[in-house]
Amino acid sequence: MRRSISSYFTLFFISVVSTVLVWLPFLLKYMGTSFLDVYRHFDGPLYIVVAKTFYNKNLIDALHLETDLSPAYFAAHLPLYPILISIFSFVGYLKSMLIVTVLSTVVLGGIVFFILKKLQLTRHPLLLAAIFLFLPRFLVVRSVGSPESIFMGLILLSLFFFERKNYLLAGLFGALSCVTKTPGILLFPTYILTLAEQAWRTKSFKWSSLWILLIPVGLIVLFAFYFLQTGDFWAYFHTNAVVPMPYPFSVFNFNAQWVGTAWLEDVVIYFLLYTLVAISLWKSNHRSFFYFTLIFLSATIFVEHRDISRYSLPIWPMAIIAFEKFFTSKKFILALIILLPAIYLYAWNFMGYNVMPISNWAPYL
Repeated sequence: MRRSISSYFTLFFISVVSTVLVWLPFLLKYMGTSFLDVYRHFDGPLYIVVAKTFYNKNLIDALHLETDLSPAYFAAHLPLYPILISIFSFVGYLKSMLIVTVLSTVVLGGIVFFILKKLQLTRHPLLLAAIFLFLPRFLVVRSVGSPESIFMGLILLSLFFFERKNYLLAGLFGALSCVTKTPGILLFPTYILTLAEQAWRTKSFKWSSLWILLIPVGLIVLFAFYFLQTGDFWAYFHTNAVVPMPYPFSVFNFNAQWVGTAWLEDVVIYFLLYTLVAISLWKSNHRSFFYFTLIFLSATIFVEHRDISRYSLPIWPMAIIAFEKFFTSKKFILALIILLPAIYLYAWNFMGYNVMPISNWAPYL
C-alpha cells in the first residue's frame, strides 16, 4: 500500500515538475515570450468562452471577441472541460484553464499506473506510466488549455471497467468522454465488437452489458443540450469546424484546409506505430484494447488534418501497453534521456508558434 502511494506521489511530482519546465521560458520571458503565450495557445481561450457563456449567443456577442468566429462555432468545443474551468474560475478563468489541465493530467497519470498494475500489464508500471507522460505532442497539450487529458482518462476508465465487466461504469465513463470530445463515441462500436466476439465464443449474452448504451445516450444528451442553448440539435455539425474525413489517408493533401503543408513524413511514422500497436494487440486477452485501437486508428486514417499526432493521442496508452517491454528497456530509457532536451525544444518551439492573436484579454478574464 505504501509503495503504491509513493508511486502516485512520484507521478504527481513528475507530471507537475515536467509541466513547470515547459512553462519556464515563458515565465522568464525568454526571447520575447511571455506566459500569455501559454494562455493563448489554440484552442484554450475558446474553451474559456464556452465556460463563460455555454453557447448562449447573446452572452458570446457581449464578450466582444476580436475574432470573426460566429457564436455557432463554439459548439465545436464540448462542455465538460469548460464546466470544470467554470468550477475553478474563482481563481480567474485563465488560471483555472491551466489548473484543470494540470490536475487532470495528474489524475490521468494515476489512472495509467493503476490500470497497468491492476491488470498486470507490465512489471514496471511506475516507469511505464512516467514514460507515458513524455510523448512530445502530449507534453504540449498537457501544458496548455486542452481537454485531452480528461478525454484520455475517461476513455481509459471506461475500457478498464469494461474489462472488469462493470458495464455500468464503463458506459458512464464512456458517456462522459462523449461530452468531452466526440470521438468518445468510438467506444461504443469497440464494445459492440468485443461483446459480439465474446457471445460467439461463449454462446451466451450478459444483459448487464446493455449499460454500454449510455455511451450513445451521452452524445444524445450533448446534442439535446445544444438544442436548449442554441436551438439547433445538430449545432456541432454546423460549426464549420468539423474536420473532414473524405477518404483514407486524406491528410496527404497539402491543399486541404486543415493541412496546408506537404511536410508530413511524421504522420506516416504515427500511422506505422499505431498500426503495429493494433497488430500487436490482436492476440491480447484484453479484447477491448485491440478493438479500440483498431477502430480509433481506422477513424484517424480518414482525418484530413495536419495534427494527426493530437488526434491519435487516445491510442498512445495502447502503444505503451503493446510495447511495454521495449518502452521499459534500458536502451529506450537511454535514448529518451538523450532526446529529452529535443522534446522540450520541440515543445517550446511549438508553443511559441501555435497561438491565438489576442490583444484584448478582457473577454477571457
